[in-house]
Amino acid sequence: MTKYIVVSGGVVSGIGKGVIASSTGLLLKTKGYKVTAIKIDPYMNIDAGTMRPQEHGEVYVLNDGGEVDLDLGNYERYLNVTLSRDNNITTGKIYREVIEKERKGDYLGKTVQIVPHITNEIQDWIQRVAKIPVDETGEEPDICIVELGGTVGDIESAPFIEAMRQFQFRVGHENFALIHVSLVPDMHGEQKTKPTQTTVHSLRGLGLLPDLIACRLLVPQALRDDTKEKISMFCHVAKNQVFGVHDVSSVYHVPLLLQSQGIVEYLKKRLNLDTVKISNEMVERGISLSKRWRNMTSGSERAFDTVNIVLVGKYTDLRDSYMSVTKSLEHSAFRVNRKLVLQWVESSDLEPEMQENHPAKYHDAWRAVVGAGGILVPGGFGSRGTEGMLLAIKYAREQKIPFLGICLGFQLAVIEWSRNVLSIPNATSTEFDQSTQSPAIVFMPEISKTHMGGTMRLGLRPTVFQEGTEWSKARRLYGGKEKIWERHRHRYEVNPEWVQTFRESGLEFVGKDEKGERMQVLELRDHPFFMGLQAHPEFCTRPLNPSPPFLGFVAAASDPESLEEQVQYQLKNFTPPHPEDSMVSEAELRNGQPVIYGKDQVLVNGNGDGVNGSS
Repeated sequence: MTKYIVVSGGVVSGIGKGVIASSTGLLLKTKGYKVTAIKIDPYMNIDAGTMRPQEHGEVYVLNDGGEVDLDLGNYERYLNVTLSRDNNITTGKIYREVIEKERKGDYLGKTVQIVPHITNEIQDWIQRVAKIPVDETGEEPDICIVELGGTVGDIESAPFIEAMRQFQFRVGHENFALIHVSLVPDMHGEQKTKPTQTTVHSLRGLGLLPDLIACRLLVPQALRDDTKEKISMFCHVAKNQVFGVHDVSSVYHVPLLLQSQGIVEYLKKRLNLDTVKISNEMVERGISLSKRWRNMTSGSERAFDTVNIVLVGKYTDLRDSYMSVTKSLEHSAFRVNRKLVLQWVESSDLEPEMQENHPAKYHDAWRAVVGAGGILVPGGFGSRGTEGMLLAIKYAREQKIPFLGICLGFQLAVIEWSRNVLSIPNATSTEFDQSTQSPAIVFMPEISKTHMGGTMRLGLRPTVFQEGTEWSKARRLYGGKEKIWERHRHRYEVNPEWVQTFRESGLEFVGKDEKGERMQVLELRDHPFFMGLQAHPEFCTRPLNPSPPFLGFVAAASDPESLEEQVQYQLKNFTPPHPEDSMVSEAELRNGQPVIYGKDQVLVNGNGDGVNGSS
């Protein structure tokens, strides 16, 4: 029987349930257990694909093209696993599933209700997905971490709370544990327990008793012993079932913080984990993981030299919009033994009209760009702020500042080259101007123009490095391999009719799709580091295995010797973060071999590109 650990939240949302869930899973992996994770989001959307980044944060993309909550990025990064879209449950998905069954007559004429039909569907979904292998072993996980999004007491989460109440009896007491994360406000040095008492009281009234209470403090001070005793008394748990999670210098210290308080020992006893058989190989892997994680965190604390990166984006008012980009930079900084200094520049602030309307913002933005060790332009949608991004790219190219462009940043690097090197002043993207006569970037012909959700070019796709690109920094950072795999999320591409002109002028497209029709990696030879990728390599970064383009970028922003050192390391040690069976080419798909990911499958349309379809 799979063991289940449910993580719920109280008082307020966004207090770090995802990090606590991921950290708990990591600690269990260090003991040799195979761990998977599921995120429940109580919103009605089918997925996160159509949500505004400023409202929901980053839309995280999985290998199978699933557009999901950013917490699944935490799970993949901490646990070093590969999840599917089914690992993200939403109210929309559950209701769609139940309604489809009702329409087919699966309920034999019964009245369809929240209880039992919705709650049963939730439980069935969790049990089905919990058995899907997610790591290199190819075996069923021993433990499934289930994070319940939102806050206990929300109307939206009520069916999921009820489903979990029933689920504890379905799987049995020793196979179900509940961690409840609650805010403990610090009021001028006094740690307040009443919010935690109230939320635990509400949870118990709904039929769920927390086994562990993780008290989140938004200050560097640890949970005091008297506070712990008070929560123990009024929340009906033992003192050793109360954990403190205060602010630490890095989220990568959270697993060590939880470990020091005995969370693994408690869970092993509570879930009777000694009955789970663990091979000697898995034990050794766990010991190695624990050692490498400790070395990484201690190494980051000892780093004194800094690397100054400026991120020029259009969603900087909510920095969770660039969660994976930030993590990729952090992981790369760990590898090169530098402290990351990340400056955020709203791209609109770089545009000329800001000099007249908001001169302080304009000058502050340009001061950051001019002082940057490296300039990063990430993904995004729409025309707002793109002129500021183009100016930053032009500055990086002309002043030989290390530059990395991701998705939109890649496309804007092409547009900047068109305008300022090829002297096509009106060059742009049809995303910004549908009637343009100078389309450097165009809409991909197979993409739907009427439906937004799940219709982009999504998921894990191959990039083939072209002949004669042995010089390419990108290729060398990927271990010199001819073919690499990264996740994509875009609707627009480089205009195929302009590619030859770009190449003749010195803009090198070193990586293309398998048919050689789509441009996917660009570089400049006569620049210390100028690289763009149509893919989103940040989605596949790992703390102990940084994304190659980000690693090269951060190393180049540190010093040229560091870049060459990392290139040589990658040539010898690069390991793809994806399982072998997920790296299936589009050519193989076109030969009628769909890749199965849990319940859904990737189908093939007439252009040979994957589109989402239900099995």
